[in-house]
Amino acid sequence: MNIDNSPLLALPTNLSDETAATLLDFLYEAVRLVEEHYADQLLRYYHRPDPRQTDLWDDRDPPF
Repeated sequence: MNIDNSPLLALPTNLSDETAATLLDFLYEAVRLVEEHYADQLLRYYHRPDPRQTDLWDDRDPPF
């Protein structure tokens, strides 16, 4: 069995500590901006109602 263990991204291995930290800060900021831009879509996707969940009462009936 031959498993490909190559990385998803070809990242340099000779970064200084400061450059590695700067790269990580940049990536966190990029993710923050994507989350902010697509917040509505992400909330809808991750918080979809479970179709197996039944309603406690029928909303079509008047309350009184």
